[in-house]
Amino acid sequence: MDHTVTNKPSTAERLNHETRLHEDDHHSIKLWLRLLTCSSLIESRLRGALREEFDTTLPRFDFLAQLERVPEGLTMGELSRRLMVSGGNVSGIAAQLVGEGLVDRSPLPDNRRTFMVKLTPKGRKAFARMAQRHEQWVIGLLGHLDGDEVEQLMRLLDRIKQGVQ
Repeated sequence: MDHTVTNKPSTAERLNHETRLHEDDHHSIKLWLRLLTCSSLIESRLRGALREEFDTTLPRFDFLAQLERVPEGLTMGELSRRLMVSGGNVSGIAAQLVGEGLVDRSPLPDNRRTFMVKLTPKGRKAFARMAQRHEQWVIGLLGHLDGDEVEQLMRLLDRIKQGVQ
C-alpha cells in the first residue's frame, strides 16, 4: 500500500489569489486579488452547499432565480443575457430542468423558433427552499460583519463600481 503524502493544495489555498502577490505590487493589484479571493471563497462555499444539500449547481440555481423574478417567464435569449452565458449553456440547463419538471419551455405563438421558459409550481416550491437556505448560507458567511462595517464596505464597493463603469 502506498502511503505517499501529496502536497495537493486545499480548496482555500487554490482560491487564495493573494499568494501571487509580490511585496512591491501596486495597492490596486493587492486590492483586486483580495476581492477575487473573497469572491472565489464565498462562491466555492455556496457551490458546495448547493451540491451537498440540493444536488444542484450554482448555474442551475441562478437560472431558477432569474425565472423566479419574472413569473410570466423569460425567453431563452433573455435568460442568456441575464446569466451572461451562451445560448448553448442556457439550452442545456433548460433541458435538464424541463426533464425534472421544474420549468416549462414552450415556443412563442408568434415566433415558433423563440422559446419562453417559466417555473412550474414544482420549480417554484423547489427554488423557494433553495433560496431560503442560500440566504442562510450567505448570512453565515458574511453575518460576522456588523451594520456599520457593511455600510462602509458597501460605500467603498460602490466607489469601485462607479470607477469601473
